[in-house]
Amino acid sequence: MEKIPFTLTGEFIELFKLLKATGLCESGGMAKHAVSQSEVKVDGQVETRKACKIRKGQQVELGGETISVE
Repeated sequence: MEKIPFTLTGEFIELFKLLKATGLCESGGMAKHAVSQSEVKVDGQVETRKACKIRKGQQVELGGETISVE
């Protein structure tokens, strides 16, 4: 499982924007589809809210890869 570090510049980033920004999804539409299909986990729990606010210290998983938000 690959860990992808992501440095947050504000207070939070919406989940679908994070997936696009890290390159795990090619577009916002693909990211929203992955979330709606329950393919994404936030801190080990399936997340179905596309605009869920991701903050520093959280972990996001998709397709065997983990984004570590710093």
